[in-house]
Amino acid sequence: MQVDQQLQRRSTPLSPQWRSEAEQPLVIIVDDDTCVREALFELILSAGLQPACFASINELLHADVMDSPGCMILDVRLPGASGLDLQHHLAKNGNPKPIIFLTGHGDIPMTVQAMKAGAIDFLTKPARDQALLDAVLIGIERDVARRATARIARLHLGRYKTLTPRERQVMGAVALGRLNKQIAFDLNISEVTVKLHRSNVMRKMELTSVGELIRLWEALPAEVRERVEA
Repeated sequence: MQVDQQLQRRSTPLSPQWRSEAEQPLVIIVDDDTCVREALFELILSAGLQPACFASINELLHADVMDSPGCMILDVRLPGASGLDLQHHLAKNGNPKPIIFLTGHGDIPMTVQAMKAGAIDFLTKPARDQALLDAVLIGIERDVARRATARIARLHLGRYKTLTPRERQVMGAVALGRLNKQIAFDLNISEVTVKLHRSNVMRKMELTSVGELIRLWEALPAEVRERVEA
């Protein structure tokens, strides 16, 4: 399999973003056909990416690779659990790893099921190198962005946990558009005390505007916001 010059040029701008990850992106390949695995291995390697090949879902799950950044190329029909089974398992366990399905046995209902569940693409063997690598690049970009968003969310949640219960109440009220005097009445405290709590919230959360506070509040997990609003 050959990688054309257009794809090589396209991949270049992404390289610095990939290098910012703790690891080089890993393209996980799961196919029970040895020839297919070898061909995909060479293709991914020629694109400057790191491939890892497995013959079954069971073999994959016993390897320590699922937390690596990157994407997956999955055959649909495999010994034991299928590619669709793995997609469902990952989604259920909060690991939305981008998946490209590559199969010789696809049909329209299967394609619809996979795409509705978030697959990057559903390609029929033999797939064009360009189409497959385009999908791989999209998958990696999506995973890099998801991981960056998750890191920021963890940072914000860590800062949020430093707030006192009262500061969390004030933060939630401000995010909902309540004025200082309204918050003071709701919480049965003075307006001066509300202003002090607001100041502490802005400092601890490292915010510079109410707009930032509102966006951060809305980005917090729903269960966290509901506990305060209750």
